[in-house]
Amino acid sequence: MIEQLNDGLHHRLTLVSAPVGFGKTTLVSGWVNRLRLEDSGNVQGIAWLSLDENDNEPVRFLTYFIHALKQVCAKNVDMGKSPLAMLHSPQPPSLENVLTSLINELVEVSGEIVFVLDDYHVIETPAIDDTLGFLLDHLPSNLHLVITSRADPSLPLPRLRARGQVVELRSADLRFTFEETVEFFHHISGLELSSTEIAALENRTEGWIAGLKLAALSMQGREDISRFIETFTGSHRYIVDYLVEEVLLRQTEVIQYFLLCTSILDRLCGPLCDAVLQNPSVSSQETLEYLEQTNLFLVPLDNERHWYRYHHLFADLLRHRLQRDVSHSAGKDVDLTALHIRASQWYEENDMAVEAFQHATLASDIERAERIMDGDGMPLQYRGAALPVMQW
Repeated sequence: MIEQLNDGLHHRLTLVSAPVGFGKTTLVSGWVNRLRLEDSGNVQGIAWLSLDENDNEPVRFLTYFIHALKQVCAKNVDMGKSPLAMLHSPQPPSLENVLTSLINELVEVSGEIVFVLDDYHVIETPAIDDTLGFLLDHLPSNLHLVITSRADPSLPLPRLRARGQVVELRSADLRFTFEETVEFFHHISGLELSSTEIAALENRTEGWIAGLKLAALSMQGREDISRFIETFTGSHRYIVDYLVEEVLLRQTEVIQYFLLCTSILDRLCGPLCDAVLQNPSVSSQETLEYLEQTNLFLVPLDNERHWYRYHHLFADLLRHRLQRDVSHSAGKDVDLTALHIRASQWYEENDMAVEAFQHATLASDIERAERIMDGDGMPLQYRGAALPVMQW
């Protein structure tokens, strides 16, 4: 797979498309780190943009895209200055004109740039697809795009294939082979399984990495491993539901409480989690580092390990369980409204108005939401965040 990714550098686009849990982000992240360590070829910089639902606003998307390029083109001090000014002018030109300005600047950059758009499946705005399609059609030779997605994006893929301008990695490429499954269980998970047991798990999961990880987590500390493997059957949906429940219930009460309360956050960092939990006896940063070290479905979003997110499937389960616990206990153990208000306060104090607004609405704090929406001189919808306001 590394060879395929390296080969992709000679094409305009590398598309890594597979269902949830096939290790798309992990694969590309590992490859990017290798590029950095090996100082490969003429690659000047690597930009990485982790996308979420808020990025469906074209102005916001392009703003973050250009800023990511500016960071890796630090030697070009004026890089992105003109297209950003155009984008945020009182009467902005068409997105194609903004991109043309950006492309002209990129041509002047010495060295190659790799740009990773992670989780592109969250993008549902045709204007952004069109924008990216225009960029691919006019991509300068020194820029290479890598996209990870659970579904094929609405881009001109047939045309790119016909021209030999795209390299694609699919679930068949990403699934674990038997040899990789052996490596995973023996050397990564530390489980001593027989070849027969590993073959059974590899066959039943069809090499699905998340399924193997869930199985490994559930087998930790078990004495009845053979029995567990024998009963490890059923559709992916029910297997996942069962295993995640098993994994969650095996955590300490402190960890369970941390997981449930912080599941309201799309992205996590230590200070934000501290603000939400309001528990001085627990260091959120240390807890996040523990969760990452124990492979508990925590995905780092940057090399500095400052921002994280939960695996999407795991986050869904945690939120469902949190809502269930709140409903069953009438809010006795967890005050969901208070969690959202604390998150909103932290985001507002840290100049992240969109997230502050969203958590205010989730807390049904209308006064706070309206104040944030009105902003300080410029309403939120005019700051590249019309979508969250319209959805309210």
